Amino acid sequence: MSHSQTPKEGKPLAYGLGIAVGFLNGLFGAGGGMIAVPMLRSLGLAEEEAHATSLSLILPLAILSGFLYLNAGAFAIPDALPYLPGGLIGALLGAWLLPRLKAVWLHRIFGIVILFSAGRLLLQ
Repeated sequence: MSHSQTPKEGKPLAYGLGIAVGFLNGLFGAGGGMIAVPMLRSLGLAEEEAHATSLSLILPLAILSGFLYLNAGAFAIPDALPYLPGGLIGALLGAWLLPRLKAVWLHRIFGIVILFSAGRLLLQ
């Protein structure tokens, strides 16, 4: 599939994907990638392309959600600043590693992160 096209029959699914990802991002502050990656794979994107496309989809949603949370007084920018240097380093490392990982390892790592997150949430 071309990088810029979604098959005509996939457009309703793509819109639904956008709504679901945006909803999760707005509700939880992020997390839409858990839905975006599998849905993008079902639309025919390769593993690495689905993960990268998910990130490019999440970015504008995170900016919008962050702006809305900031406007609502849910946080102050200085509270986030200490986390940015480590976050930027982690993003660089992850983006560097993504094309170097075999799909099977990407699946395993993604699954472990989801299971860890689920366990943490269920035990709170």
